[in-house]
Amino acid sequence: MLTSPLAEAAEVKPAAGNPPEGFMEVNLTVNGKKHTVQIDPRSTLLDTLRETLHLTGTKKGCDHGQCGACTVHVNGERANACLCLALSVEGDQISTIEGLGEPGRLHPMQAAFLSCDGYQCGYCTSGQIMSAVALMKESCGPADADVKEAMSGNICRCGAYPNIVEAIQKTRQHADPARAPSA
Repeated sequence: MLTSPLAEAAEVKPAAGNPPEGFMEVNLTVNGKKHTVQIDPRSTLLDTLRETLHLTGTKKGCDHGQCGACTVHVNGERANACLCLALSVEGDQISTIEGLGEPGRLHPMQAAFLSCDGYQCGYCTSGQIMSAVALMKESCGPADADVKEAMSGNICRCGAYPNIVEAIQKTRQHADPARAPSA
């Protein structure tokens, strides 16, 4: 697992009311639950989610905003958690893959990824799903090429792109039967 010095510093559990020097208290709402954490002000949302809140579904891929493995929703819109400082999203609604569905009651996009085999190794899957769910609320044409363009910020090193597009189109069609996908 890739960790940064900031992530390692964020793991420090300070004594109550005694944060390490330079750390700040931040109030985050993640998956509908409020969290008050002590973090280095330079900590990214990704490192705070993974290392402080122990929500490890959001993956660290490139740490440069180029692969999409860290995609989360901030106020319902997709965002690369590796590019957001945790301080910058204080007061916002943050959603991760852990808040999307639950065992036995998957989100329709999660179910479609399973039925269409829209994953291989699974590393990019949470970011792909979070991005695809956000795409459902965005303006996107009906063609597979439109979906590919809208999802171009998410990289799958295994090459499961045809199955990912199929899963997204299947979910879009179920959400709006008049929107029949086209090639």
